[in-house]
Amino acid sequence: MTTLIIDDDPFTLKLLTRQLTTLGVEDIHCFEGAEAALSFLPGIMAATTLVLCDLQMPGIDGVEMLRHLGTIGYPGSLVLISGEDERILQTAGLLASGQALNLLGTLHKPIATERLREMLLRHHAQRPIIQARASRKAYTAAELRQALAEGQITCHFQPKVCLASGRLVAVESLVRWQHPQDGLVYPDQFIPLAEEAGLITALTEVVLAISLRQAQAWQKQGLTLSVAVNVSMDSLVTLDFPDRIARALEETGIPPSQLILEVTETRLMRDRLAALDILARLRLKRIGLSIDDFGTGHSSFAQLRDVPFTELKIDRGFVHHAATETARRTIFEASLHAAQELGLKTVAEGAEDQADWDFLRASGCAMVQGFFVSRPMPGPEMPDWAAAWAQRYSTLVAGG
Repeated sequence: MTTLIIDDDPFTLKLLTRQLTTLGVEDIHCFEGAEAALSFLPGIMAATTLVLCDLQMPGIDGVEMLRHLGTIGYPGSLVLISGEDERILQTAGLLASGQALNLLGTLHKPIATERLREMLLRHHAQRPIIQARASRKAYTAAELRQALAEGQITCHFQPKVCLASGRLVAVESLVRWQHPQDGLVYPDQFIPLAEEAGLITALTEVVLAISLRQAQAWQKQGLTLSVAVNVSMDSLVTLDFPDRIARALEETGIPPSQLILEVTETRLMRDRLAALDILARLRLKRIGLSIDDFGTGHSSFAQLRDVPFTELKIDRGFVHHAATETARRTIFEASLHAAQELGLKTVAEGAEDQADWDFLRASGCAMVQGFFVSRPMPGPEMPDWAAAWAQRYSTLVAGG
């Protein structure tokens, strides 16, 4: 592992070098400015490289450094060193994510050796993930068309549970590509391709058909669940879209009230009037509409004003750590209050730990979805999971 420390304070450089050496790190390079570090980096860039960089520096500061690292495609891990306030650090974290950088976390000065050890452990744990990401295969539109034609598209389902009762009430259908050679391919590798190649509507209809058939199978097993299917705004341009959805529901015998379309606005509406026409007709057919990732992208209060939504999903960025971070909690509570005033069902997505769960149970939010409850799973596994969850919920309530 090659480690770079970038800080204009010589004392910090010496201290970090001593701490890293104590923790077993040997190949350490110190730089008092980002310019020298950027000149050095290209020769040693790898998934095993670790950069520790101060935010507040003369010349190229830490924020500019993030931009430069993104430009050169830095594949290793990054730790920011700072004494700045939490809001600046959060923004820096978003910038790192936007540059596709692997930010492990932030170290506050003076740096505790135990926190430094945590960063090293994260770096070692994530190296295989980074290496796998770097070698991920890129697919073509022709391959995706073939996948659609040959039935290679499948779905996994993530539970949504009622916070008050613990009851499993709904699932979100999440598309997967069961590639004959590459195995299970996740949506971030082919959804952007589908949108660019004009295949997103065909993909949506395949996902809808799979999801409704699965809901039908669960119903025969005595498990009645609402099913949420993601719909891109790119799909909302064909005026007969509501009629095609209605026919799919009739074919499977699933009541329209058990289908929720989660509207994800990844880009601005190409034809606003057509989209509003389609969304209004879907509601006339009693199909539920959920505004997904609320507070991010183009999802906003304007959408709540204009579209007859029945459900609001609060984005994971305002849910995870909301118990301890004021900004997240404030935005979460404002979103929740707006939804409740408008009579919308509320779903918090991205609950990842006990702290998130405890916060949400006390918040008044209706439903929760996230890894703390369950990861997505193949449809046939859902009935057994539901039985196991009922037992786990009893334990959670007893413990809380």
